[in-house]
Amino acid sequence: MFAMNKNKSSSYTDLSTQQPKTVDFVPPSNEQSSSGISNFDDKNKKENFFIEVFKFSLIILLIVLPFRMYVAKPFIVEGSSMSPTFETGNYLIVDQISYDFEKPKRGEVIVFKYPKDQTRFFIKRIVGLPTETVEIKNGNIIIFNQQNPKGLHLKENYVKHPQISDSKIKLGKDEYFVMGDNRANSSDSRIWGPVKKNLIIGRTFVRLLPINQIGLFPGSFNFQNSL
Repeated sequence: MFAMNKNKSSSYTDLSTQQPKTVDFVPPSNEQSSSGISNFDDKNKKENFFIEVFKFSLIILLIVLPFRMYVAKPFIVEGSSMSPTFETGNYLIVDQISYDFEKPKRGEVIVFKYPKDQTRFFIKRIVGLPTETVEIKNGNIIIFNQQNPKGLHLKENYVKHPQISDSKIKLGKDEYFVMGDNRANSSDSRIWGPVKKNLIIGRTFVRLLPINQIGLFPGSFNFQNSL
C-alpha cells in the first residue's frame, strides 16, 4: 500500500517536470503477493474480530446487567414446600419492578429474602395482607379485615397437602403472611412470622422449565374467582 502511494507521487513529478521514463517492472510472484496480502488481512481480521467482540460484550453488559438487577431475575426452585405448584428444578423469571408501582396481591407467588437469613431466598404464596388478621383453624385460612370483619374463609384449590393446625396473627402495615402450598412440609410465616415489604424480590413472572409447563405468572391464584 505504501509502495503504491510512493509510485503515484513520483509519477506525478515525472509528468510535470520531464519526459516520461520507461521503467522495468518485475511483478512479485504469486506466492509473495498472496503471502503479503494474507498476513496484512489476517492481522486486520483479528483486530476487527476483537473489536467486535468487545463492542458486543459491552452492549450485553449495558443491557443485561441493569435488566437483571432492576427488572427481572432468574431463580431455580429447590425443595418441596411449594409442591405441586412448583417442583425442584423449575426455572423461573421473577418480575422485580411491578411492586414498585402496585401492591402485592393475595394469591400471588413471590420470591423474597428469608427474614432470618437474608442471604437466602424463599418462594411462597401471599395469604395475608398488611393490617389483616390471619387465623388458621383446623388447617383452614380465615382473613379478618375492614371488608370482612366477621372473617373471610379462603378456598385454596391449589393446596394438595394440607396440615391441621391452629394459629392467629395480626399483621403490621408493611407485613405479608406467606405460606407454602405444601402445608405439611413448608417452613413459612406460621413458623418464623410475616415478611416485610422491603424483603420481597418480586413475583413469579415466567416459568421456563420444564418445557411442558412454560407459562406466564405461574402459580398465581385469583381469590376473587373462588370466593
